[in-house]
Amino acid sequence: MIEEYEQKRRNQVGRMRSIVDYVMGIIFISFGVYFLVYDKWGINIFNRDPSSIDYVIGGLFVVYGLWRIYRGYRKNYFIG
Repeated sequence: MIEEYEQKRRNQVGRMRSIVDYVMGIIFISFGVYFLVYDKWGINIFNRDPSSIDYVIGGLFVVYGLWRIYRGYRKNYFIG
């Protein structure tokens, strides 16, 4: 009885964490794409010229966003 409840609870928590990972991944990828292309699209909310750091930050955001989506896909939260 308790084991069934714990398994059900783990499934619910895993599902919620997976959804959060998907959403946060999309947000991070969006920020990354913004940093990579804001000078080309003319959307400059920082009121400064783009630098090479912007491309590094954008790339890191995209990579981290992809990692969050991958982690949400794997749903490997309860190891151990």
